[in-house]
Amino acid sequence: MVLLQLDPFLNELTTLYQNSTDKGSIWVTLKRSSMKSKVQRNKMTTNGEPIEYRCLIRATDGKKTISTSVGARDHQRFQASYATILKAHMTALKKRERKDKKKAAEGDKKEGDVKKKPKRV
Repeated sequence: MVLLQLDPFLNELTTLYQNSTDKGSIWVTLKRSSMKSKVQRNKMTTNGEPIEYRCLIRATDGKKTISTSVGARDHQRFQASYATILKAHMTALKKRERKDKKKAAEGDKKEGDVKKKPKRV
């Protein structure tokens, strides 16, 4: 698996979303990773060296898989770009129905006027 740089990854992710607009899904996974093997991490721990963890991000449509690694410095910029892409391509979601506050208040008043039956013991 080849790790892409941030901008090419975001471009490829956009094309994956565009190709799956009619039919299909995209799976995106995020995982903490040091990008080192367990043996190397153990050596660094015993030597007292700090381990820099990164975020490994993978996206797939079932046929094509792309991935990138994001460090702490680039996290804010990547998150903003990623959120923009998600907002642009989540068109299939249904909008939430919002009730007016006045109608909800009137509905509560009507329910309060009805007498409640006593409970049987």
